[in-house]
Amino acid sequence: MEIVVTARHTEVPADFRRHMAEKLAKVEQLAPRAHRLEAAVSHEPNRRQADACERIELTLRGKGPVVRAEASAADLPSALDQAVDRLMERLRRAADRRKVHHGRHGLPSVRVGATGLPASADGTAAAPLDGDGAVPEPGAAEAAVVAVSTDPDAAVVRTEYALGESPVVIRDKVHVAVPMSLDDALAEMELVGHDFFLFVDVTTGCPSVAYRRHGYSYGVIRLAGDLEHAERVCRTVARSAASPAASSAPERAEEQQSSAAAPVPSL
Repeated sequence: MEIVVTARHTEVPADFRRHMAEKLAKVEQLAPRAHRLEAAVSHEPNRRQADACERIELTLRGKGPVVRAEASAADLPSALDQAVDRLMERLRRAADRRKVHHGRHGLPSVRVGATGLPASADGTAAAPLDGDGAVPEPGAAEAAVVAVSTDPDAAVVRTEYALGESPVVIRDKVHVAVPMSLDDALAEMELVGHDFFLFVDVTTGCPSVAYRRHGYSYGVIRLAGDLEHAERVCRTVARSAASPAASSAPERAEEQQSSAAAPVPSL
């Protein structure tokens, strides 16, 4: 596993780099398929934040979901210990989750994340790109050139542009989305340590957001084209949750087809 250490607004001593390499090498025991571990070290110069001036962000990449953990402390060794502990805990919970669901017969789910694999992983065709990795637009020859940056590891394309003639600048990110089940979306949300997770539901085909509620509860927000479509989606997900084998493949295909045909309201 490759370990990459980067520094922002600070310098990392050589002895601490060696200490980091030794400590981070243990992560491979819980993530044998991981091929790269990125550690970003930063320093907060504000004296009012002296108790959390040293910050370490860990990002684990491999043949699966991206796993992240971060921590802040008054010194680098403490921040490293906390970040590694959080990363290892998330990897252990992911391993326990796989053991619990081993052998469960239910709806076919995709155990890869929207930020972990290229678009060709599920056999779907991605939007055609030009030689610079940008999505060609109608009248592109007459329009101004738009700078686009592509991150193949995270399967993300980024750009920035002005909102009309106003000084407001929009930072835009386009993620490669592999349809997944709600169960997989919650698992990936826990792995990255976020309070919400945007995904495409494999059962309904709807753009959805899973979010954390109080305690150990979760919530889901889904987009539908109209009230009839929304009622149909609610019935589908309720049947799927009550009995994973209740929804047959033809029913799921019909639901996804209707989801694609129904107009999605603009936000």
